[in-house]
Amino acid sequence: MDRLGGKLKVLLSIVSVSALSILIIAEYRRRRTLKCPRSSCYLQADHKPQFSFKRVLADNSYSLFKHFKITTDSTTSEKSLNLHPYEAEITSLLEYPRLEGLQLVGKNVDMKMNESYIWVDTELELKELVTVLSKEKVFGVDTEQHSLRSFLGFTALVQVSTLKEDYLIDTIALHDFMGLLRPVFANPSICKVFHGADNDVLWLQRDFHIYVVNLFDTAKACEVLSKPQKSLAYLLESYCGVITNKLLQREDWRQRPLSMEMVQYARTDAHYLLYIANCLIAELEQQKNEKTSTDDKFHFVLEASRRSNTMCMQLFSKENEASPGESAALSIFSRRLNGRGNSIVSGGFQDVVRRLCAWRDLMARVHDESLRYVLSDQAIIALADNIPTSSKDICKAIGEADINADSSFTSLHPSPSPVVYSHLENLCDLLQDKIAYPDIFPTILQKCLGSHGSCPLSIFNYALLVSCNLKLPLVSKQKTVKNSKQFTRKASRALFVQKFSCKAPVYHNCRIYANDGRLLCYCDQKKLEWYLRRDLAKMVDENPPAIMLLFEPKGRPEDEDNDFYIQSKKNICVGCGERNHYLRYRIIPSCYRMHFPEHLKSHRSHDIVLLCVDCHEVAHATAEKYKKVVAKEYGVPLFVRKVVDSKEHQLKCESLEEAGVSPLQLRTAAMALLRHGPRMPSERREELTGVVMSYYGGRDISQDDLEKALLVGMNPYERRRLNKKKGISFNHAQNSSVTDIEHENSSSSMTTEVNISNSSDTKEECDFSLVKDVAIHCNSSYSDLGTDGNSPTIAEKSSNSNTYIISDANNVSCVKGDDDCANKSLPNGKVDYCPSKSDGSARSKHNSKLSLLGHGPHGKQVVDYILENEGDEGISQFCQKWRQVFVEAVHPRFLPAGWDIMHRYCPKGLIMSPSFFSGRRGFGEFSVYNPSNTASDSTKT
Repeated sequence: MDRLGGKLKVLLSIVSVSALSILIIAEYRRRRTLKCPRSSCYLQADHKPQFSFKRVLADNSYSLFKHFKITTDSTTSEKSLNLHPYEAEITSLLEYPRLEGLQLVGKNVDMKMNESYIWVDTELELKELVTVLSKEKVFGVDTEQHSLRSFLGFTALVQVSTLKEDYLIDTIALHDFMGLLRPVFANPSICKVFHGADNDVLWLQRDFHIYVVNLFDTAKACEVLSKPQKSLAYLLESYCGVITNKLLQREDWRQRPLSMEMVQYARTDAHYLLYIANCLIAELEQQKNEKTSTDDKFHFVLEASRRSNTMCMQLFSKENEASPGESAALSIFSRRLNGRGNSIVSGGFQDVVRRLCAWRDLMARVHDESLRYVLSDQAIIALADNIPTSSKDICKAIGEADINADSSFTSLHPSPSPVVYSHLENLCDLLQDKIAYPDIFPTILQKCLGSHGSCPLSIFNYALLVSCNLKLPLVSKQKTVKNSKQFTRKASRALFVQKFSCKAPVYHNCRIYANDGRLLCYCDQKKLEWYLRRDLAKMVDENPPAIMLLFEPKGRPEDEDNDFYIQSKKNICVGCGERNHYLRYRIIPSCYRMHFPEHLKSHRSHDIVLLCVDCHEVAHATAEKYKKVVAKEYGVPLFVRKVVDSKEHQLKCESLEEAGVSPLQLRTAAMALLRHGPRMPSERREELTGVVMSYYGGRDISQDDLEKALLVGMNPYERRRLNKKKGISFNHAQNSSVTDIEHENSSSSMTTEVNISNSSDTKEECDFSLVKDVAIHCNSSYSDLGTDGNSPTIAEKSSNSNTYIISDANNVSCVKGDDDCANKSLPNGKVDYCPSKSDGSARSKHNSKLSLLGHGPHGKQVVDYILENEGDEGISQFCQKWRQVFVEAVHPRFLPAGWDIMHRYCPKGLIMSPSFFSGRRGFGEFSVYNPSNTASDSTKT
């Protein structure tokens, strides 16, 4: 009796707890229902991890997914847009399987899993992993997906296991860098072991453009062996004696840090794959020995390999519908008929269900949520059966339907969802038939993302807005065209803010004190840590951080009579005071400042201010206009006009004016011919071919010539971007890697405003001299060109043409390709100048860090001219003009104390002697810019 009584007590306790849980949940739902509807979208406060991604390959729009392209095909039809980029490699593996990796797996594999693993969450660590994997012949792979709080879902974790180590890759932190793994996964000589790779293959394509080539799927091996089960849990228990909790697969893999149970689960799924593959391959070979002749060697292994690699041919595609939500509505109708045994569903019920499914589909895309999270099927049926008349009734119906359908789901996630609460008004209008079914898309989207929309824009819904702009004119014509422009402007502004605004405070307002206790300057946290790591300072305050130097600084702030660097600064726009977002803005454009001497630019923050997007736009537009004024004042055009290939183009003096082609025109023509040449109309193709031929001196050109022409005048950053850009493949780039040094060896000279030829035997920098029809082959000074030191401009404009020529030029020579220069005058007063080395050979140099498409050459010439003729004082006056332009354009009201148009460049608190008045900075004993430290470092190197 006592035992029976004890059991009854336990049973009563369980029932009581269950009843209490139900009451608590019901009360929670009731209170949520009584709350007022939200006036703004919940996403304003709920920042989801995927919103930090800078680029997504699959957004939530209705557009087709674009797959990675390796080469430029001769034809581009709709079918070819989604061809598998590695189809040839996979087809080859299907016909001639490569078993090297599988044979390696077949060796003894240690199945023990130790406590250590490597968590990869930085770009550097990912690059190191790529290096490791590129040397492997086989490794195991698994992925973890998150789908509840995302419309399409995204990969939250990738697990990779080699024979020696387990790696967990944080794909949320590294989302924008995961493409680094593409070459490893596409390498046919490396075997990738998965289990049930059907989804993994598609997810890697969708999120990272990673395509798996040479795959061995242990599930396919189970099929060939006719195993009773082929789940990974079954294989782990059968071969490894490991039991896993598969409920962990449904955990929120977005959370960081992961729990120990989740880490163990993730490691287990990948770690044992190689051992399981080893066991299955042994069984496959045993089947071969028992059931096949000796001529059919590896028959079963080959069959498993073929079935595995067949999955690699899959291509991810979005499931778009002609009528969004229609398939979900049809599914509900089908279940309704089967559940009730009816053969008819009322027309009113169908209409409401279609409305709600369309609304749910759009809301899920806008907010990047799953359909289930926004509104469950059971809730849709409940709303369609008895249409509520108020917001409270809607919330009550949804909550009750979700509790009755799946109490476990609703206990963990709110019902109604935040999406419903944020857009109850729209949902009421929809149910009350105030929004016509065909107008759901433009009407609701305008309320969410329009000019006064309640929802934030993201990289997931921006394309959705663009597609809406295409459809809106069909609904309303004149008014909608205007709204469309407003939408686009708002969308562009919001995306610019999201992508480029500072993600953390710029000014930390940390303090640095001298060893006598006087304040030297304010700085950021990194500067403090720099001194502390080198034992050059000690911490004297924690909040806000402050240090005291342990050595005598170079000077004091009062020595300069400038208090800019000893004032704390606010993280706001200096123009209007905007606090929510800001960007760094350089008052002195980089095209000039980058060429300042080191003592005039190192650690100079006076001319770097914070601006909001709107003030930044005004300041940038004004700066671009003032650049034209500078170009006219100094006689230095903003852009390089023409370039020619000095090796191929035997330049003749009498035809100098007609030689060459614009670098922008050359690059555009080369890009078009590489991408679309065979498909172009013959006339257009001949026209563009003629442009490129003019660069090569009129000779016939090849594919390799086009690829080289595309790189003419690019700086290293532009070349790296071009190499990563999809849809372009360079044969000579693959052979030579198009390194910076090799690019410097490519031969090109610039004529018209700039004529420069790259030397194959030097990497020195060449000053650009913007002169009409002058070819300069050296690091020459302007005095060598005959420019008078008192002349207000570098070059004088010809009176009878829109050209620039050097006046009073002496000692001129004619250039013919790479031949030596012979002194020769040119007609019409033009000069062709080529100074020589000490040995008499022509010097030929090119600054490969300057892009010929930007303002870099212009900026260098202007700065060099100012330094040569006016020195540091001229640079100071040049900066003062730019500050004046900035102030007149932006009218800043929140500039830091001490900021002044007449500011003289000086160090931040580390003050100099009276040499300051010349604008020249002295560097302290420990400064990395101190010439003595630089010299010692180079000696050590």
